[in-house]
Amino acid sequence: MSKSYDFPHAPGHLIRRAHQVSVAAFMEETAGYDVTPVQFALLNALMDTPGADQVTLAARVAFDPATSGSVIGRLEAKGWVRREADQNDRRRKLLWITPEGEATVQQMKRAVARVQTRILGPLNATEREQMMRLLTKLVAGHDKQG
Repeated sequence: MSKSYDFPHAPGHLIRRAHQVSVAAFMEETAGYDVTPVQFALLNALMDTPGADQVTLAARVAFDPATSGSVIGRLEAKGWVRREADQNDRRRKLLWITPEGEATVQQMKRAVARVQTRILGPLNATEREQMMRLLTKLVAGHDKQG
């Protein structure tokens, strides 16, 4: 009997490794854009919800609102996001994607599609469908608990 924990068969370890594979593939395929997966998600969410506040935007992409402020700041510094104070509550900042930010997202779509293909590459078509169904169920189940 081994004294160490059986990491190779632990869901948490395998999910962490899958995340590493995912981020590495994203960074390789999108290297020319200098964008992280979270930045890409936030930009996409802003395309769908222009004028959203930081907390709402962070919730849409399941990201920590406190940390999202620095990410949004970097996007703003690149000229891809515009931030304005809410007229009704000056403490609340509303966000819009700029034309430059939207153009970058549109240019990245093919690269991001390649990332998704690479992530699921080792699986056959049936396994890819099953993996997506199970990941969706896993995340949704934990979202309900939260």
